[in-house]
This record gives sequence, structure tokens and C-alpha cells, in this order.
Amino acid sequence: MLASSGTGETDSGERSDGTFKASVLVVDDDPDVLRGVVRLLRSQGYSVTSTMNGAEAARFVHGRSFDVIVSDIKMPGMDGIQLLREVREHDLHVPVVLVTGEPAVSTAVQALEYGAFHYLTKPVDTDALARAVAKAVSMHRMARVKQQAAELLGHAGALGADRAGLEASFDRAMQSLWMAYHPIVDFRRKAIYGYEALLRSNEPSLPHPGAVLDAATRLGRLDALGRSIRDLAAAPMVPGGSEMLFVNLHVTDLVDPWLSAPDSPLSKIAHRVVLEVTERSSLDEVKDVRARVAALREMGFRIAVDDLGAGYAGLTSFTLLEPEIVKLDMTLVRDVHKNSTKQKVIRSMTALSQDMGMTVVAEGVETPEERDTLIELDCDLLQGFLFARPGKPFPEVKW
Repeated sequence: MLASSGTGETDSGERSDGTFKASVLVVDDDPDVLRGVVRLLRSQGYSVTSTMNGAEAARFVHGRSFDVIVSDIKMPGMDGIQLLREVREHDLHVPVVLVTGEPAVSTAVQALEYGAFHYLTKPVDTDALARAVAKAVSMHRMARVKQQAAELLGHAGALGADRAGLEASFDRAMQSLWMAYHPIVDFRRKAIYGYEALLRSNEPSLPHPGAVLDAATRLGRLDALGRSIRDLAAAPMVPGGSEMLFVNLHVTDLVDPWLSAPDSPLSKIAHRVVLEVTERSSLDEVKDVRARVAALREMGFRIAVDDLGAGYAGLTSFTLLEPEIVKLDMTLVRDVHKNSTKQKVIRSMTALSQDMGMTVVAEGVETPEERDTLIELDCDLLQGFLFARPGKPFPEVKW
């Protein structure tokens, strides 16, 4: 059994027939409780590692994987909730069974929110604990099989189901954020007009920008994400350059004071920045949109409405934003040379936009036929894989 210092104890994980037992980490600062839980689980055939110290448990988790973790909540130093969060930094799937001698609704809610598999109260009912651990082992094995299937099918990287796992994934994504730049070209003049900055992350559990944005929304951290994106986007822009920088905004970014702060990296080059707001989102949740946009415009920013033709049918975006630039959604552009209805729609949109003094960008151009048709339809600027794929500063354009 454990010494009072908290040094961990581990038994062999191998059965007599050469197969391996399911491994359980048990953490409790009460030596009597710890001894009883370890004895129970070993009698059930599990390989058990035990410790009286949350910090030591965290070190165990860093060094190896477990099928289940059983932890007391109230412990000196690192408590069970903190340990759960630490576990999720390294393993999104391992089930954690939390035990407490002081049950409270708030504690239970917090435990479940941060991804506890089960929540038991002391004195622990041995049958309930045995059932919880057995079920946790089965669920963990299922999670591993599902992960293998996802990797096989190329779908790996799903969000962690609990808040602790999601926070861990999002924190890693924030640390690995980088921006890809996609050229926007004036094809008639064979000139680069600007670059759209696109969010990228190296975090495999959040494999695309939509997943990162969804995680930020669920965690209430859109402000932090938006600030990081805008600061990173401005970083490689060469002082004195002429190319425009297009930066996508979430509607909530419009109320972030850092967007208009004079000393922010983006504000310092405001005269070269186009702020894109997608037509797919509603501006209703933002108060005083006109005044906020006017203040940004006075600083030198220009405004673009993105995804034109794919969002709300009304004119809310136009009337509130009065954009200098509109970007046609790529669904309108795709195979436009084969579709006379799309051609009519784009011709009308382009003519009306230009009549109001707006520059028109056609997104998603992938073939020479689409390019030539869009030029015939009088689109001002083009963007798409035909010219370059998004990449680090700055991709070479193919004319």
C-alpha cells in the first residue's frame, strides 16, 4: 500500500494468459478510502495505480495512458476538478469517475460540465463503484474503436464531448494559430489587389476553421479568438505596401473595443484593411451597427459584405454596412459558364453594386472558363484556386 508521502503504487498489468488487464488510476488523500478502493478494483481483475496526491496523479497521466481514473474531488493542492482538466490536456477520452464526501449540486454540475464520466458520494457503495468502472472501461474501449474508425475514414479530429476536453483542444489551437493568405487579383491588369487572411490551426482535434470557431462559441471565447486572428493577420504586411488585407469578422467582433483601438496592429494599417462581414450572419444582435461601422470607416477601414447571394434575402447587411466591396458567393461562381441563370444573376448583382459605387469580387474561381465568363460579366476582381491556393505570406499567383 501507499506510504503517507503520496508515492504511487502500481501492480502488473499482465494476466497469467499473457493478455493485459484494464488499467485504473485511483487518487484519494484518505489512506483508508484509497486502500479499500484499490483492494476492490484489484479483486475485480484491474491493474491499479494509486496515489494520495493530485499533482502526482497528473504526472502519471503525462507518462502513460489509463482506461479509467477514479479520483476524490476534495484534496489538498490539486483537487479532482483540477486533475480532470489536467487529464483532458493529454487524453480527451479517458473516463473519469469523481468521488466526494461533501456532495453539493454546484459540485456535481461542475464535475459533469468538465466531463466526469460518473459522480459518486462517500461512503462509496462498492457495487456502484464496480459498475461505474466496468461501464467506463467498456465506453473507453468503444471511444478508441471509434477513433480508429475515424482515422481510417479520414474523419479524425472530432471535438471533445466535454468542456474540459474542449478547453484543452481550444487552448492548443490558440497556441498553434497561423494565417494563410489568398490572393485577390485584378486579372485584366494582371495585378494583385490584396490578400484575404484565412484562419488555420495545427490542432488535430479542431481540424478546420469552422471547428475552431464552434469551440470558441461554445466556450464563450470568441473575443480572444477574434483578437488573435486580427493581430496575426496584420503581422506580415510590409510597411508602405499597396496590397489590401481582407480580414473576416464575426459579428460580435464589431463590439470588441480592440478592433478600433488605435494601438492595435490592424488599426495601424487601417487604410489598407477591408473588414469582411458575411451575409450569412445576422447583425440584429449588435447595437448601433451604423455608428460602429462609421467609426471604423473614419479610421480608414473599408467594409465588405461576404458571401453575397448565400445569406439573408433582405437588404439588412447593405443598409447597415453600406459596403465599399461585395464578394459574390462561390456557389454562384461554380460552373457559371454552363449556367445562363447564374450569369443573369451575377450580371444584375454586378451592375447594381457598381452603380452604388461598390467593387465586386467573385470568389471560388477554379477554371479558365469560369474566369473568362466572370470577366465578361464585368466582375472587378477575382479570387480562387485557379490563381493560387491559400498559403503562408505570400503565395505566387499563376496568371
